[in-house]
Amino acid sequence: MSLRPILTVDADLATLKKKSARVAVVDDDLRALMDDMLETMYAAPGIGLAAIQVGVPKRVIVMDISRGEEPKQPRYFVNPEILWASEDLAVYEEGCLSVPEIYDEVERPAAVRIRYLGYDGKPVEEDAEGLFAVCIQHEMDHLEGVLFLDHLSRLKRERAVAKVRKAARDDEAAA
Repeated sequence: MSLRPILTVDADLATLKKKSARVAVVDDDLRALMDDMLETMYAAPGIGLAAIQVGVPKRVIVMDISRGEEPKQPRYFVNPEILWASEDLAVYEEGCLSVPEIYDEVERPAAVRIRYLGYDGKPVEEDAEGLFAVCIQHEMDHLEGVLFLDHLSRLKRERAVAKVRKAARDDEAAA
């Protein structure tokens, strides 16, 4: 396993806006990618990561929404799709590893039913609610080239990107 660089909006917006391709088969190469993604996500630290965020335009997500001292609960999602979304909406403060240090409230369906292939390539269907629903929808947006910033007003989005760009310039100047 190895850490991969996470693409950010200041330098890699065009790549992050690409739509990811479906995966034909879950094989050892794909599992190695998922293992790298998981290690990268934990190191960041984050709770979810889409393959496009490490420059791989495949419909793959890793996630772990365990908290604090709870045992790690890594999850893998290949070709995820939403089968159903509740009409009830929930607002949650979101952040993103590709938009460092920016957080804002996003409204999404409160619950969804999803279908995907797991780490072993077997199909899974399950319901998601709460943080799981928020995280899976956020990461699935990445697969469509959508960032959480795209759910915000134009002004908030422009301010957030400017802040990330300024922080990147400050980091370069300090190095």
